[in-house]
Amino acid sequence: MQLERDIINSFVLWKNSNNRKPILLKGARQIGKTWAMREFGRKYFDYVAEFNFDEQEELKALFRATKDVERILKELALYVNVPILPQKTLIIFDEIQECEEALNSLKYFCEHAPQYYIIAAGSLLGIAVKRKKMTVPVGKVNVMQMYPISFQEYLHTADHLTWEYANSLMSTEPLPEIILSRLSLEYKRYLVCGGIPEAVVALLENSGMTAVDKILQDILDMYELDFAKCAEPKNIPRIHSIWHSLPSQLAKENKKFFYNVVKSGARAREYEDSLLWLKDAGIIYQTYNISKPAIPLSGYADSSTFKIYACDCGLLRRLAKLSAEVILAGSEIYTEFRGAIAENAVLQSLIPKSDDMLYYWSSDNKAEIDFLIQLSTEIVPIEVKSETRISSKNLSVYTKKYEPKHRIRLSMNNLKTNDGLLCCPLPLTDWAIWLLDK
Repeated sequence: MQLERDIINSFVLWKNSNNRKPILLKGARQIGKTWAMREFGRKYFDYVAEFNFDEQEELKALFRATKDVERILKELALYVNVPILPQKTLIIFDEIQECEEALNSLKYFCEHAPQYYIIAAGSLLGIAVKRKKMTVPVGKVNVMQMYPISFQEYLHTADHLTWEYANSLMSTEPLPEIILSRLSLEYKRYLVCGGIPEAVVALLENSGMTAVDKILQDILDMYELDFAKCAEPKNIPRIHSIWHSLPSQLAKENKKFFYNVVKSGARAREYEDSLLWLKDAGIIYQTYNISKPAIPLSGYADSSTFKIYACDCGLLRRLAKLSAEVILAGSEIYTEFRGAIAENAVLQSLIPKSDDMLYYWSSDNKAEIDFLIQLSTEIVPIEVKSETRISSKNLSVYTKKYEPKHRIRLSMNNLKTNDGLLCCPLPLTDWAIWLLDK
């Protein structure tokens, strides 16, 4: 099954740029980085020359022996069965975190051989750079962040006609009931599998929930091995405890992160490094509280008050041992965590549009806005409701106090606007920012 990934379009823009530098591709494990690089090469180049520094140990000696780009290219040609030609060959450096010299060589390719197209990627790249105290060629690479499959990307394959309808929206008139119903069905299925490509394919090919859950569990098990392999020994149990506390943190009505949920008596200074490890690994995201929505939002963030979310809603579901049937069929006892899954999915849609940093607003425990996003000179509050019931004072309190030009309420209700308030179905979250001006 062929999945469409937006990152390919970013690669194409890079390929056509006059100021192109080697790409350093970042992202959590198992989200499709290697596939995306290969697929881009297959579609847009005559040849693809791929080198894996984890599987091919001898490559490390090559880069340690010289910094001369021409010599490196001549020796690399001995490892592949395709020519390495300017303009015609895409060079892939995979698992580049295993060789610091290869990482540093991107600087020399940028300076001395810009006619070659290079994409480098690595698992736990941020962790490896810190742990090994590696130097990154700042200013000599185009850093790109890749994410799990978004609902928009999922819908492109799952229900192409509905995806086309969403892309063609020219106003915020209510959607036909058949479109809303199809969006709702696919959105629930997406919440089950999340954005892990292998899990998405298993679901769309009707392989069954046992297969989907096994894929997600295998990735969770892989994360556990990463904790043991790549973290400092003293932090391994702390990382493990934070990660496994995530469902409990998000199941609370107040989803603020509390260290004593991780372990009774736990203190911030004991767990800060472990929290940072998970963030650097791309496994979690933090959203910081602000009490004043002013520009720049980063200037008003309280670093001691935050929430954490998983990188993927499907992984969160599996981590919480929540069955697919509960999401697909609904349940009266599935309340707070329904909101947690919805917020996590919304975060996945917003993060790529907000430079990997989101915020939330609260006011003396009287009201709270789930997300704030900065759009140019405007701050837009976003309220998330997981069902059709939307009674809440939060958005009205915020509106009365700050009088924002635009507000967004995400729920399972139909699309409409009312005096600057965009009421948007949750499945259209990926389109919500665009719909503000319709």
